[in-house]
Amino acid sequence: MTKNFKIFISTGEISGDLQGGLLVAALFDQAEARGWELEITGLGGQRMAAAGAKIIYDTRRISSIGFVEALRYVAPTIKFQALAKKQLQNNPPDLVIFIDYIAANLTLGNYIRQHLPVPTVYYIAPQEWIWSHSPKTTQKLIEISDQMIAIFPEEERYYKKHGANITWVGHPLVDRVKNAPNRDQARQQLGLKADELAIVLFPVSRYQEIKSLLPLFLSAVKIIQAQLPQARFWLSLSLAQYRAEIAATVAEFGLEIPILEEPLLLIAAADLTLAKSGTVNLEIALMNVPQVVVYRINPFGLWLYQTFLKFDLDYVSPPNLIAMEPVVPELLQENATPDKIAATSLDILQNPQTKAQMLAGYDRVKHLAGEPGAVRRAAQSILNLLAQETATVNW
Repeated sequence: MTKNFKIFISTGEISGDLQGGLLVAALFDQAEARGWELEITGLGGQRMAAAGAKIIYDTRRISSIGFVEALRYVAPTIKFQALAKKQLQNNPPDLVIFIDYIAANLTLGNYIRQHLPVPTVYYIAPQEWIWSHSPKTTQKLIEISDQMIAIFPEEERYYKKHGANITWVGHPLVDRVKNAPNRDQARQQLGLKADELAIVLFPVSRYQEIKSLLPLFLSAVKIIQAQLPQARFWLSLSLAQYRAEIAATVAEFGLEIPILEEPLLLIAAADLTLAKSGTVNLEIALMNVPQVVVYRINPFGLWLYQTFLKFDLDYVSPPNLIAMEPVVPELLQENATPDKIAATSLDILQNPQTKAQMLAGYDRVKHLAGEPGAVRRAAQSILNLLAQETATVNW
């Protein structure tokens, strides 16, 4: 007899939706192999929906970094949490999966612990092992999770040390980049000549970054253009709803930059990427493309974090966090200026030693990211827990 299970997934931001989409596809695939049928609902975005999940609220619309930047999303966050609780009450799942998104998932996890006797899994746990607010936060994350699934080796060590039931599966992006076109195919598709340099911008995945980061990137482009007339530029679009405003900003700078929604194609063709800090940094590293990482948040918000939460990171980009060394240059806050972005970019493009050193660092990152099959292993682990819990209940 076919087994039918309901799974609820809670995540936010574009990176969470990307990881959620990969996981949803793997869950359906592994469930089919067992002769199971799944119904997956939750909070996420278009990638999860495309993989077959029913999305009750698109949380990509309210993503932000920084205390001040997040204030505008307080009301929408309350709204989607209320929707999630209503969904859980009216249609109780057999299992709940949290993906990153610490504030919302801690709240939802506490609610589930108090009101629903269902097993919970934290996949891609918040990076407490890097920037722990307090041991209490770590303990709360463990308390709302029957199982945790780690994508970094250090993540597994940290949470296991604090008593978590956790398993390391490797990083899911290792599988994703396997589907990328090769360099020659990508450059041919973009119409690049052999002597042309391709520089790709990844400046925006949140609305706030159109104002805070995009002008920095475009100002740097103008400086690089003056030094390297053979360079051509592209901009990777993370959300279609941002296209008009991004295009208008590009035009204001007097630039003509194609805007595409094909990140893997653009990375494959690139000689260099200028990227905001985020998941894309790891994709770029796994595809062996040099990069410059840039980020800024509201200075007052940063001061609050540093003063009250003792927030002081050595690194912010995933390649540097995985290796715990400066594999890629990070230009943050007051160092995130057009002149410094341009100078760092030119050094990479014109100095073979700088590029070679970065690529050697990428080899270390790849080793620590694990073997292919991470998402499949995560899905198997989740379904094993579901089978175990179901067997216990039936017994």
